[in-house]
Amino acid sequence: MLEALLLMMGLGAVSGVLLGIASKVFYVWEDPRIALVSDCLAGANCGGCGYTGCGACAAAIVAGEAGVGACIVAGADGAEKVAAVLGMEAGAAEALTSMNTCTGGFRASEKFSYMGVNDCRAAYLLYAGAKDCDVGCLGFGSCVKACLFGALEIGSEGYPVVEAEKCVGCGACEKACPKGIMQVRKPSDRILHMNLVTDRIAPCRQTCPAEVNIPKYINHIKRGEYDEAWLTVMERNPLPLSTGRVCPHPCEDACRRALADDPVSINQLKRFCSDWVMNEGTSLKIPVAPDTGYRVAVVGGGPSGLSAAFYLRRLGHKVKIFEWLPKLGGMIYYGIPEYRLPKAILYADINRILGLGGIEVKTGVEFGVDFDLESLVGGGFDAVLMTIGAMNHASARIPDEDKVEGVVPATVFLRKQGLGDPYLVGKRVGVIGGGNVAMDCLRSSVRLGAEKVYCLYRREVKDMPANKVEIEACQHEGIEFVTLCSPTRFITDDEGKLTGIEYLKNELGEPDASGRQSPVAIDGSETVIDIDNFILAIGQTTNSAFADEEGTAASRLETSRGAIVNNADTHQTAIPYVFTSGDCAGPPGLLVAAVGAGRRAARGIHKYLMGEDMAFSPDRLRVDSRRMKGHIAGTIFDSIEGIQRKGRIGQPELEPGSYERQHTYAEVDFTVTEEDAVKEANRCMRCCLTCYNQDT
Repeated sequence: MLEALLLMMGLGAVSGVLLGIASKVFYVWEDPRIALVSDCLAGANCGGCGYTGCGACAAAIVAGEAGVGACIVAGADGAEKVAAVLGMEAGAAEALTSMNTCTGGFRASEKFSYMGVNDCRAAYLLYAGAKDCDVGCLGFGSCVKACLFGALEIGSEGYPVVEAEKCVGCGACEKACPKGIMQVRKPSDRILHMNLVTDRIAPCRQTCPAEVNIPKYINHIKRGEYDEAWLTVMERNPLPLSTGRVCPHPCEDACRRALADDPVSINQLKRFCSDWVMNEGTSLKIPVAPDTGYRVAVVGGGPSGLSAAFYLRRLGHKVKIFEWLPKLGGMIYYGIPEYRLPKAILYADINRILGLGGIEVKTGVEFGVDFDLESLVGGGFDAVLMTIGAMNHASARIPDEDKVEGVVPATVFLRKQGLGDPYLVGKRVGVIGGGNVAMDCLRSSVRLGAEKVYCLYRREVKDMPANKVEIEACQHEGIEFVTLCSPTRFITDDEGKLTGIEYLKNELGEPDASGRQSPVAIDGSETVIDIDNFILAIGQTTNSAFADEEGTAASRLETSRGAIVNNADTHQTAIPYVFTSGDCAGPPGLLVAAVGAGRRAARGIHKYLMGEDMAFSPDRLRVDSRRMKGHIAGTIFDSIEGIQRKGRIGQPELEPGSYERQHTYAEVDFTVTEEDAVKEANRCMRCCLTCYNQDT
């Protein structure tokens, strides 16, 4: 018995010695901070951080392999606690939120009846699911089951609905979705995203040059959620009050509702929700990413520059806008008359942009005169965006057009109005041109007291590029259209003052590159109109003379027809840190196109500054909104079913012929009432890629 006891004691002693030696040889030291950090995390072991559990996440944070905010569930408070343990600054981070990109739901037709397991991943294995739409939600709720926080449910219409307040952005739903419909994104991700052919978007969204989520904001208006509607618009368009008044809304040309009756009044609804927020004085927070430490100079305070500044700031960069005129706004301030776009309305948009903070403004300074690229780089700017507007006029090629007294370019005529010093016209005014600028000159001349106003155009009225509503407004205001004419010479008195314009009548010949018939002058058809003033409104050009100055950094910029050559996608020029956008990057276009270009330029600059790949996805959607080409295949229909005829609401306006309309600059078009806005929003079929709501 004693021997056995001694043997056991001996074995114990030997084992203890061996274990002691092993503990020294195989000892793995664990940083005590790991346990402390782990206590700061949510403890959910959800995997949203990308690690196998909270312990692994804590170890990664302590090792510097993950940031202090790696635990999405713990949020900002958790990040602060972790930072305190490690003696670091928590900093700021953008919130991740899950989003559903398909609203097809029960509306989507099916290829076959699926009788298998109630799981999207299982259903996907059989011909990518039963839904006829290849990219549509299958609706079995795999994403809902994967969410540990109760932030998802399959809604009454058959697709996932995210409860933003509960969503922690862990990404479990995204991993569970076999079709990539559930996506977890930061606000900056949505700014940087450009429409793709693989996106699940309606024709109106495809056509909008600013890529606004039109069905979403209209659906918010339908439900009385006007603030949410405005925030949806602002995600892609920071000038909603202005575009709501002057946008020619190419999106409405693609509206499927027009196949049954009339397109939805999309632009009026955008104006309604924007005016609502302005009039209510609502302070709605727009998310801004943490500061990156980079500074960007924006040369030009027009719509494209303002849009770019807005998105650059939202992406975390500091911005300074340089503008040569006294006020920001460019051509929409100095070119669009107040009866269309009141200055106070425009500045409500501009003040919202500047209200983000981190955007400085310097007016009254001209590029190439008061500063240049060298001074901007020397002043600490990391990138420069050139958004110099088209303030020069194109020639009408009429002899002595720059010498005859009484002849004025449209850019000068409208700019003087914008400066509060209107050009004084006589009793009879002629305007050459068929675009929106010409219409502005015509209608302004009426308000300045002209008794007879003529619009001279080389083709027919139907060929004019101006908005149809602007042409109709001119007709309502008594303006006479002289079409199929080519002005040839000015008639003056002995003092060189204009007294008339001579033109040749035209006939239409073969179609040109635009598809319109070319005007051909008829010999011997000279005709004279008596006029006191003649306004040249046939186009504008950009002043890029600074690029011709040898020895300067700007001389490295390539130009073509007055525009600065850039990469059409990234907006980067021959100088890597210089980008261009708006009119100086190509022919002058729509306000809404300038807004879209500003966001694309901001994306290019952001990618450049952050050292990321600037190229667009090969799946980028490229739609020509003017010619209605390039839409996602299969989304433009010839007919629709189950829609009852309900005409669109009219545009409330000042009475044609009234004193206010003819002789003042009072705003002509009004915002629709709340009742009419909700009524019109209910006409929207809330189209997805191929699905749409039916009335029956």
